[in-house]
Amino acid sequence: MSTQISLEQVKALRDKTSISIMQCRKALEDAGGDEEKALIILRKKGAEISAKKSDRSLGAGVIASYLHSNNLIGSMVELSCETDFVAKNEEFKQLAHDIAMQVSATNPEFRTMDEISESDKSKASEIFAEEVVGKPEELKEKILQGKLDAYFKERVLLDQPFIKNQDLTIRQLIESFVQKFGERIEVARFTRFSVGK
Repeated sequence: MSTQISLEQVKALRDKTSISIMQCRKALEDAGGDEEKALIILRKKGAEISAKKSDRSLGAGVIASYLHSNNLIGSMVELSCETDFVAKNEEFKQLAHDIAMQVSATNPEFRTMDEISESDKSKASEIFAEEVVGKPEELKEKILQGKLDAYFKERVLLDQPFIKNQDLTIRQLIESFVQKFGERIEVARFTRFSVGK
């Protein structure tokens, strides 16, 4: 027996995600009407769609900036996509602006984990190695890796929790827009400015 999904449920999920009505209805049906499960299904689907589009070329995009209200911190982000059609979309521009705000607020050092140099990893390992002294040998490596992952996660833009919705990482936020627009979207680069630094 299938669960009846109301138009209100679909509309509420669409308002939260901006994903098409058909995809929201399907996710709610698959989740038996449970909105939280439907959100997880949509995020998983977004990640799958994003992975499939990862080899497509990026030929368009926007540069967005954000200036904090104190005029002491600002940032710029280049958000790339495949076509001008998506680049000119107001929601895409808002996404770029939100990511620029994230950069201003959190000051990430890296775009992805792959950009962390061996030198940076080595320095961090030395620091955290002192914290695992005295721990059981069989757990040392696991504890050290956990500390390193947590340390770098805060410094990697795509792995940071989105400041407007802590339930999403920046990667998941972008994946939801890939799902919505059907195009590859990627943060090409970013920079943050701070007066006196």
